[in-house]
Order: sequence, then C-alpha cells, then structure tokens
Amino acid sequence: MEGINFNQIGVSFKGSGSYVPKQILTNHKISDKVDTSDEWIKSRTGISQRRIAGLEENVTQMGYKAAMSAIQMAKWDVETIDLIVLATSTPNDLFGSAPAIQAKLCANNAVAFDLTAACSGFLFALITASQFLKGGSYKRAIVIGADQMSSYVDWNDRRSCILFGDGAGAIAIEATNEFDNLIGFNMRTDGQRGSFLNLPSKNKKDSIIDKIEYSSGGFSPVQMNGQEVYKFAVREVPLIIKDLFKKVNYNSDKVDWLLLHQANQRILDSVGDKLKFSKEKILSNLQNYGNTSAGTIPLMIDEAIRNNTIKQNDIIATSGFGAGLSWGAALIQWG
Repeated sequence: MEGINFNQIGVSFKGSGSYVPKQILTNHKISDKVDTSDEWIKSRTGISQRRIAGLEENVTQMGYKAAMSAIQMAKWDVETIDLIVLATSTPNDLFGSAPAIQAKLCANNAVAFDLTAACSGFLFALITASQFLKGGSYKRAIVIGADQMSSYVDWNDRRSCILFGDGAGAIAIEATNEFDNLIGFNMRTDGQRGSFLNLPSKNKKDSIIDKIEYSSGGFSPVQMNGQEVYKFAVREVPLIIKDLFKKVNYNSDKVDWLLLHQANQRILDSVGDKLKFSKEKILSNLQNYGNTSAGTIPLMIDEAIRNNTIKQNDIIATSGFGAGLSWGAALIQWG
C-alpha cells in the first residue's frame, strides 16, 4: 500500500466483527446424548449453550464473515488491506485457510497466513500483526480468530463435549505514527505441560510397497486434563497480567475491562479476584457460546463494542491461554 511510513510507532483499532453459526446446542439437548444436566454444566462451567457449525459452514466462511464485518465498521476499501492473519487450530485446509479468506474478501493486495496457538491464537496473532505494522512493513491488517471445535470433539465424552462451540471474530488494526493503542504485551509457552490439552495426530500404519511404511494422516478428538488446565490458568494468568502491569506501570484501577479467553466462568472469576477486578469489569459471554478457542476474545470484543459496553479510549486487559501450553496478555486502548 502507498504511503507506508517505515518509522511507525504504534497501532490503532479501527473496527470489529464476529460471526456465529445459527445452530444452537443447549445444555438440555446435550443431556439427551450424554449423562449430564443443565444445572451440572452451568454450575461447573457457566455455559448454557453453544453454536455448532452446519454442514455448509467452516472456518473460512466464518472468518470471512467476521472479517467483512470488521472492515465495514472500519470503513476500509478492501484493496487497502496489506495483511490478514488467521488464528485457528481447525482450518478446513491444513495448508492454510487465510488465503481463501483473502480471496473471498477480494483483498488482492494483502498477504495472508494462518497462525496456530489454539486458545491463545488470537492474542498471539494480534501481537504478531501489530509488529508488522509498527515496523512499517504494512499499514492495515485484519486479525481473525476462528475455530470449528465441534469437528474435533468426542460428543460421547461428557467431560469435554460440554465445553466447546464454534465461532469467529475479527479486528481491523491500522499503523499510526501518533500513538500506540497496543500499550504492552507478554507471551509464554511451556511445552512440558502440553499434554494437558492437545489435539494429537492419529496416524494409521500402512505401507506404500513392501518394506516402505508410512503413517496415513488423521487426528484424535480433543484431549484434556481439565483439573490441570484449571490449575494452570488460575495460577499463570494473574501472574502474566501482573507482570505486564508492572512493565507498563499500570494497575487494575487504571483498567476499564478485563477480557479473558472464555474457557470457564470459574477461571474468569478466580483470575478477576486475584487481580482485584470487580465482577462488573469482567467481560463474559461464555454462557451463550462456550469455548470457541481462538474465537472467544474477538467475539467478546465485537459484542461489547456493538452494545456500547466498550467505548472509545477504554483500557482493556486481555489474556489468552490454553493448549501448548501457551498463554499471553496484552493491554490495549480501544480506538
């Protein structure tokens, strides 16, 4: 794009968008399939229902609709978009779904690629895209978080099937040399604990010809040690946010909203308590959508922007956490 300044100092947030499938799977409907109940699920997770992608829906379609909504809010011409980063762990093309979104948007001048970091994916993608903009390489970017977890859940496992749903969200960000609305960030990974939450390959042994063996591709359903993931989240998330506050000289009193990856309401409440955030300042739509992995943070941002909860110049502390294990935090000012 013309007019790129190779000494950009910051980014601004220009628009948001989201998309969720029309199919609604309530706790009551799940209890018809596995031994559980609405009361049991809500008391342990805070989830009442989740959206399930239909046969004609996929990550590309959901990501495209979320991105287009963000572009419309930003009032951009798609030809001015330089970069599209899609955070997903469930692409409908393992070689990458971002290029298909770029094509559907007709964003012909944008480079597009996928980034995989599961439930931390959107936050990691937002930070990654911001660095391209701050460095002056690009001017405008769309960051998308989209996952179709329903395709990788064991719907006979009552411990995990109650948690996940499908959805997408997107943010339009722009480089600026006047200010920086990405105030600060932290990212962490601990692969030693990766087995607590993963979606491993499930390969079938076969042979091409005699003595030349290979593994055919495939995946197991999501595997999770819920107790260990909970302990990880309630310990590490407050620590990384506190470390970020210290780095940028902030505290919870200066922050308008706490926006965490929507995994479990008990996690949100526990982290909020440790950081001394009142419940009124903790954003949550978990009850309606469940855990949409990389989709949760941008979906919540878009909902809060459109209902006028998040206002221009509001300060948001946000954190993504999950498989890898990976986790991160960012402090942003909307606008």
